[in-house]
Amino acid sequence: MLLRRLAPAALLAVLLAGCETTTITRVDPGVAAAIAAEAPGDYFVGRRYYKNDYKMWGWVRRPGQPWKTAQLVMLNENTKLAPDRAAGTLGVDNNTEYRLQGRFTGGQVYEPASNAFYPEFVLTGYEVRSSTPPMIYRDRRQLDPKVRILSPPL
Repeated sequence: MLLRRLAPAALLAVLLAGCETTTITRVDPGVAAAIAAEAPGDYFVGRRYYKNDYKMWGWVRRPGQPWKTAQLVMLNENTKLAPDRAAGTLGVDNNTEYRLQGRFTGGQVYEPASNAFYPEFVLTGYEVRSSTPPMIYRDRRQLDPKVRILSPPL
């Protein structure tokens, strides 16, 4: 009787042992070195974080600061359209890294799907730094626009 109860648990353990983990627990040393080498200046670094169900733009940080200091922002596009909106295809630039020009207004913008407020960032310009940047998230599923994960970068 005990064997019948333990057999399914043992089978599950064997099956799960072959599964690939998607969790990353520390910052890649190459990412940390690249951030440390960033030139100081009056600009921001942004990483597009497109999610089908949410309307925030992505993560924004100061140059030289780690990604864990980045803020998930709502873009004010009155001066300049976001790159994907300007291209006419929302989310086409998911996970693209940008050098951003602009400023934080100090205001907060409500995003209904997440039922949360996010800092407002007025975009005035941008240039692509990388369309294939290194991983900065704890879970690779965060790159999937269909997955509703809003965890901050490492």
